[in-house]
Formats: sequence, structure tokens, C-alpha cells
Amino acid sequence: MRSWFSPCSPRLRVTAFYDCNLLRTPSYQSRNMRTKANFARSLSSYSPMRRIFLLLGAALLLSRAAMAAQAVDTPTLTIHRAAGPITIDGDLSDPGWQNALKSETWFETNPGDNTEPKVKTVGYITYDDHFFYAAVRSWDNPADIRAQLGDHDGISGNSDDFAGVILDTRNDGKSAMEFFVNAAGTQYDASQDDASGNEDSSPDLFWDSAVKKTADGWILELRIPFSSLRYQQTSPQVWGVLLYRNMPRERRYQLFDHKLPRGANCFVCNCNKVAGFEGLPAGGHIIVAPYVTASENGALRGNGNNNLLNRPAKGDGGLDVKYTPNEHTAIDATVNPDFSQVESDTAAISTNQRFAIFFPEKRPFFLERVELFSTPIQAVYTRTITSPRWGLRDSGNNGHDSYTLLVAQDRGGGSVIIPSPTGSTFANQDLGATDVIGRWRHDFGGKSFASFLFTDREYEGGAHNRVFGPDFQWKPNETETITGQFLFSESLTPNRPDLASEWDGRKMSSFGSDLWWSHSTPKLDLYSEFKDYGDDFRADQGFVPQVGYRANYGEAGYTIHPKGFFSRERTFAMAEYDSEQDGSMLYRLRGAGFGADGKFRSFTQIKFWNESFRNDGKVLTRNQLNYTFQFSVSRLIPQVSFQGWVGQDIDFFNNRLGHGALINFSAQLRPTSRLTVTTTNILQWLNETAPGGAEGRLFTAQIERLRAQYMFSPRMFIRAVVQNQRTSSNPLIYGVDLPLRSGNLSSQILFAYKVNWQSVLYLGYGDIRDVNEEVDNTNPANRIYKRNFLLSNRQVFFKLSYAFQR
Repeated sequence: MRSWFSPCSPRLRVTAFYDCNLLRTPSYQSRNMRTKANFARSLSSYSPMRRIFLLLGAALLLSRAAMAAQAVDTPTLTIHRAAGPITIDGDLSDPGWQNALKSETWFETNPGDNTEPKVKTVGYITYDDHFFYAAVRSWDNPADIRAQLGDHDGISGNSDDFAGVILDTRNDGKSAMEFFVNAAGTQYDASQDDASGNEDSSPDLFWDSAVKKTADGWILELRIPFSSLRYQQTSPQVWGVLLYRNMPRERRYQLFDHKLPRGANCFVCNCNKVAGFEGLPAGGHIIVAPYVTASENGALRGNGNNNLLNRPAKGDGGLDVKYTPNEHTAIDATVNPDFSQVESDTAAISTNQRFAIFFPEKRPFFLERVELFSTPIQAVYTRTITSPRWGLRDSGNNGHDSYTLLVAQDRGGGSVIIPSPTGSTFANQDLGATDVIGRWRHDFGGKSFASFLFTDREYEGGAHNRVFGPDFQWKPNETETITGQFLFSESLTPNRPDLASEWDGRKMSSFGSDLWWSHSTPKLDLYSEFKDYGDDFRADQGFVPQVGYRANYGEAGYTIHPKGFFSRERTFAMAEYDSEQDGSMLYRLRGAGFGADGKFRSFTQIKFWNESFRNDGKVLTRNQLNYTFQFSVSRLIPQVSFQGWVGQDIDFFNNRLGHGALINFSAQLRPTSRLTVTTTNILQWLNETAPGGAEGRLFTAQIERLRAQYMFSPRMFIRAVVQNQRTSSNPLIYGVDLPLRSGNLSSQILFAYKVNWQSVLYLGYGDIRDVNEEVDNTNPANRIYKRNFLLSNRQVFFKLSYAFQR
């Protein structure tokens, strides 16, 4: 069942060409239908433990088959050690660049299909005892170059000229690190994982860069310490290396120094194979980053007089340590870590939603080898570890094996998802816990792997939740991908029925499985997925908001590349059928649509969905027209987006059908090269008729968010965020007594100075003002005569941290 989604989720990436990933071109992934569903149905008839052994056996057989069919690596290039010193200043006349490996042949992969680019680009790579170096010289008309000075990772593929390097340091053809810099000097780094199709910009690394404008274009020069990279313990060794250039003009142009076949089921596998790395450092690097914080908080007294109580200023401190005992292992330790965020999560409308909403992880301790936490079933969601006293983590690789193991003691205070077939609720985690998460992955056949995951949460008082099981991915050729996971959970719930009805000390055990197959060619893509979750499956350390159901999903698409306004067009259709474990229908989807990339760096998508839901014993069907329009207006307004739906919707609270719409508008403005303003406006409403005959608006939910950031330099900025979130409800239509208005107004201002991602100074202020209504109770209509915002929370905060390296 479609419980929550974003345009960047794996499923919707097939039907759209969103700029979710800074790098990936939209032809990378596709999905489809029936082969695996039959296998999954037969698998579901076995006992949980037998399923685990069957999947492990299947993975071993696939391993043998993949090894037999493994493709021969592309011919290797040879890198040379730098002949002299290199200064990172954007000037390529240093002696160290004279014998660097030079890339002069580039390919336009978007919108062209590995065609000759319209502009000249030359890349260089070399290394010395401590650093890997890369440079890209981009010829262009200086007046056409677009770039904005921003905070780290503040680059947009549709708005910025940027260039950089992609490094597959383990030469596994599956995962890589990206290092990009735009023409204004803003850095971006991210992990690239072919197994999940994700590009994750959460990890931040230590590295240096410089850019220089010239009369015929611009030059990028960057330097990456080997201590920031993980590679094999061999000499000499081969890396995968890919140089990249991005150019937003009337279209978004993407250039690589290696061909990228359209319709292929991998991206990292297309890196150049570069030999000649010899005598690389063998580890021994350590980073110690202590921090201190101070804050003063104010909150309502709670005595009914609406006065704010300012608590005394409070200080805190802690320590983060990263040690690399060798070149392929990283050990992270933290004591009283500061997991606070310096910017609030972007709000999402939760009115009339039945399942929990996902927010991404942003905290550094969890981000070493973050791709190892990504599996088909999201059994690991590290934001469930809310307030750790300490944490310890070991991550690394050895040959074809990769692993990560994390242990943390959590004070509690967060929430645990309580899932069901038709909705999810939350239980307050009002008790501490010790968390253990581990995953081992074995790569085989060039692009395939088999893996095993386990998680364990041991609550104070003896309760626990344990999840374990295998997963695999098999890519026998360039077009087919089969991925599967089976997990078994065993739980003893806390004896706290005041927090959740099922937390009464009961024992629970069940399974969860996910199996999908995709077929991808330059024109035709097919995808099919089967899910099966038992009623008592629980993953307290994950994000699994729905259990007790089986889901069958299929999608087919056909892509063409015309020469007119649109450079890529995809027509698609999809269908889904979900049922409870007893076979009763939960959800049915039938849909079709059209998506296209075009001029003005635009994306257009229109799709029609016919969906049926079973809710409280009744089946309701809605028809919706979904739309997305994204485009660029000018340098001043480089991004505009309209997204949403119009048509019928279901009031899940009252179990009846209504009519409404969702409009999500966002735009980015760049008044100067240092000032960026982003606005987001979301509006959703639902109209319906109550059984008594009352007609009108059930609810209106709105979010307005304004974010402004001014960069004094690449290291120093000031940022302000104002967000207004409110919901208006009609008690007469709902049929229950509830507030006519609810919501809050939050604001935040932050000054930041960053030497690097771990050596920072933050000074900020934030507050929350709740909607306050006073009602004239003598009036039979309960007419509101006064409405205002009541200051309910206020904070002044300071943070200082510094990374000592050796």
C-alpha cells in the first residue's frame, strides 16, 4: 500500500526524472513484473527459518552463476605519482601536474547519448604520499557560467556549473564517493550506491578545493587526503575513477570522461579502471573532535497564565573520535554526542495521513559507510536512536567483504512506530535501551552481492526487539536485476500499556520479505515487486510503518528521445494489489502517465491514479490527477516547482469520500551570488458532505516556509528560517469536537563559521509560537473573537567544536 512516498523514492524514480540525485541521469533505473511474484508467493508458504535458508541457498547459487558470467573489466589506464608539489589554488602550472594522467576525450550523456560535447573539457588526476589530486579545466563563455556561493552540499544540478571526480576506491563497481565543486567554490560530497540506487549527501569528508575563473572558462583543482578514503590493502591497486562536468544552460548538459550506456542497470560500474596506485598510506590516522555547547531554554509555565519560564543556561560537552587503524577500516567512538540539528526538518502535512512520515538522517556518527544501512526493507532507521550516552562503531572491508557494526546506549525520549495493516501510531520511548546494528555484505560476480543484517534493541526492564535475515542482489547482465530480502523478528514488548496497548509484556514473532525484479533497456523498462509482512513483524530500530499485508506491484515504461522541446519522453503504466494475510483486499492501484525532460531545464509529469482502499470494513475508491512541473526562469529564479494532485480523496477518519487538492509550490531566488532565498508553500484541502447533510470544507492544511542564507565567505554564513504551519478543521463535518485552528509559527536564525565539517562555530536563536484561540462560550455558535500566536518555546544556543588530526 502506498503509505508515504517522495519523488526520490526508488519506485517513483522510475516514473520521473527528478533532480533528486545531483548526478544520476534518469535512464539509470527501471522496474517490473511477474517472474519474482510467483517465486515470492511460493516462498511465503514456508516457515520463517526455512525461508532464510532458502534465500541463503539461492544467493550462493546466484553467486556461482554470476562468477561464471562475470564480464571482463574495461582496459585500464595508468596513473603516475606527482612529479613535484601541488598547491591548491586553481593554477595548473605546478610541477606535480606535468605528468598527471590526462583525460581529453569526453562524452555528453545528457541530453545526448554519449555524443561529442559542444564544449572542450580536460581532466587530470595524480597522487603523492598523502593525497589524491584531480583537476578539471572547463572551456566556456564566462558570461554563461552559473554558480552560487553556498554552504557545504549546497549545489543544484539544474542551477550550477560544477565539476569533480567519482572514486570507486575499492574497485567493486557498486559504491563510490563523489567530490564536486561549483564555479563559485561550493563543495559537495556524497556516497553513491548502485545496490539501492541512492546518492546520499549526508556523509561529509575532509578535503580541499579551489576554483579559478579564466578568460575562456574556469578551472577546478581538488585534493583528497587518503585518510578520508577506504581502499584495499594491496600494492599496486586499481581504482574506478570517473571525471564529471555539469552545465545548466537551456537544458542540463552532463559530461563524463567515459561512456554511460543508456538503460544500463548500474552507474559506478562504468568508471574508468585506473591502475598504478602504489605505496598508499596504510592507515594510522586519528581525528579527535571535542565539543562544547551552551543553551538557554524557555517554555510555558503550564499554570494557565501563558507566561514563559526561562530556565537557567545549561552547558554540555562531549567527544567524537575516528580512528583508521588501516586503509580499509574506520572505528568511530562518541561520548555524550551532540546529535542536535542546526536546522529544523522541513514540515510535511500529516493531516489525513494513516502512516508515519519519514525524515532523513543528518547526524555524522551514523554516516560512515552509510550505504550498508540501506536494504529493501528499511529495518535500520538510525533516527530511532534518539539521545545516546555513548556509541561505538566499526566499519570496513576486506577483499570482497564489507561490514559495519554499531553499538549505542540510548537514554530514550523518542518514538517507536506501532504498525498495522491499515495505519501506524507511535509509542513514546519513555525508557532507555541498548542498540546493536550490524550488516555483512559479500560482493561477487562484479555487480552482485549477498548480505546478512541483524538489529537488537534491549530495553531497560528486560524487553527487546531483534531482527535478522539475509538479502541479495543479482545482476546477471546489463539489463536484469533481482533483489530480495527476508527478515525474521522476535520481540518481547515492554510492560508499559500506558504507552501502547500492545506493550503489555507480550511475545511477538513474525517475518518480513521484499523481492523485486527489473528489466532496463534504452527504451523499455519493466519492474515488479512483491512484499509480504506478517502481523507481528516489528522493527523498532527501523522504519516499517505497515505490517500484516502482501503487496504486488508492477510497472512498465517506454522511453523515446525526440529532437524538439522535449529531449526525453516516457510513457508508463502501473498496477498494485495489496491484501491482508487472510486475503482480504487492502489497496488496489491502476494508473498511467507521461513524463518528459525539456528546455528551460524542465521536467513535466502527468499521471492518473485510480485507487481503492479498504478502511474500517468499507472499500472506497478515489480518482486523482497527479502533476509535476519543474523549470528554470532565469539566473534570478533558477528553480520553480509545482507539484500535487486534484480530484477525489478519502476522509480516513470518517471513512467517506470527498473532493480536494494538494498544491506544493517552491521556488529558489538568487538576488546575488552570495544570497539564496528559498520559499515553499503547501496547501491541501478536502470538501465533503456529512451524513446529517452538512456540506463544506473538512479541513485546510497549509505550510509556508521561507529560508534565506547569505554567505560572507565559503566558511561563514548567516541563515534565517521562518515556517508557518496551520490546519483549519470543521467540527460539524468531522462530527467530533476539535479545535477550529491548530498550528504554530517557528523561526530560527543561525550564524555559522566552518573550518571544515567538524570544526565549527554555531550561534543561534529559535522560537515556536502556537496558535492561540479564545472562544466566547456564551455564544451558541462558539464564535472565535480573538486569535493570535502564543510564544511557547524559545532557545538561544551556542556550539563550538574542533577536529584535531594526526
